[in-house]
Amino acid sequence: MVSLLLAVIYLAFISLGLPDSLLGSAWPVMHVELGAPLSAMGAVTMIISAGTVVSSLASDLLTRKFGTGLVTAVSVLLTAGAMIGFSFAGAFWVLCLIAVPYGLGAGGVDAALNNYVALHYQSRHMSWLHCFWGVGTIVSPFIMSACLTGAQGWAGGYRIVSYIQFALVAVLFCSLPLWKKPASQELSKKPLTLPQTLRLKGVAFMLFGFFAYSAVEATAMNWASSYLTEFRGVSAERAAMFASLFFIGITAGRLLSGFVSEKLGDRTLIRVGVGVIVVGIVLIALPVQTDGCALAGFVVVGLGCAPVYPSIIHATPSNFGVENSQAVIGVEMASAYIGTTFMPPLFGLIAEYIDIGLLPLFMAFFAVLLFCMTELLNRTVRPVPAPLAEGEKKE
Repeated sequence: MVSLLLAVIYLAFISLGLPDSLLGSAWPVMHVELGAPLSAMGAVTMIISAGTVVSSLASDLLTRKFGTGLVTAVSVLLTAGAMIGFSFAGAFWVLCLIAVPYGLGAGGVDAALNNYVALHYQSRHMSWLHCFWGVGTIVSPFIMSACLTGAQGWAGGYRIVSYIQFALVAVLFCSLPLWKKPASQELSKKPLTLPQTLRLKGVAFMLFGFFAYSAVEATAMNWASSYLTEFRGVSAERAAMFASLFFIGITAGRLLSGFVSEKLGDRTLIRVGVGVIVVGIVLIALPVQTDGCALAGFVVVGLGCAPVYPSIIHATPSNFGVENSQAVIGVEMASAYIGTTFMPPLFGLIAEYIDIGLLPLFMAFFAVLLFCMTELLNRTVRPVPAPLAEGEKKE
């Protein structure tokens, strides 16, 4: 039963990753058909991010009241409904309206499942969980590309993804008897308020660290191609290929880190990840004639990012207690979404009005901030091993 539920959770994270790279793949065609400017995608993504922040902050209350399984099933149902809604959107304002349930559903899945796996499974499963998210982000552009080159168009791409998600909704509802009641419910009946969560010892360091990590990851994702093309003079085709390897680097890195996570531990994995990120940034910034260093640098940054996110999440119950973990993971997710939403546009202003060549320096600032905040957290809290739920066992 444990293995069956874990398979369901992995499938849920593939589903979570599927829509994340879908909008970017479809937008060059969508904005023309909807009569919206190219820059309007930013408005849609910000609405989605706002929804994820709200549902992340509400995750503690919702999971305590309804349980992780039901929250996950309903959240995926919301995202599936949003995907089918996107496919029928005939105007930009409709897209913005549908983006609300999409964001609420995505944040609900993210916070609830991350906490459940952190409480009930070993760290390698957290790494592989986020590896499966990467699989979703890699697969969906291929689905959209096939539909754009065929007769279905971008609407067909969204419908196919929605069908996949509706199938998963059926699986999730069937799996509800498999879900264990979270340990936090057994230890504390009252959900923490946001001020109470923020006052927990060490939480502030963790939130700034997660914000910094998300800034590095999202900025690299969004600006790698432009930096390589505009500053390094790499052809657009070659730059796009190597920028896509950033996603593959994260996915492959999380697969590999799962095999060593038990031996190294969450804190060591974070330190190693930050170190690899810095090496990648140095490669990007090296003032050499060849493009190879910069191209390889983005792949290395992706590999460095791979273990950081899962390790931060997995360490949350031991750092802050199982009774507080859902509330803390909720604000961690909110902090991550804020970094993802606002830092790439901030660098966009720097690129436009100052110099796009400052990208390595911008990323280095947040990499250093990430390291400082996680080390301050390590000095502030003493981790306590989180007990696994009854019926679960370390494999």
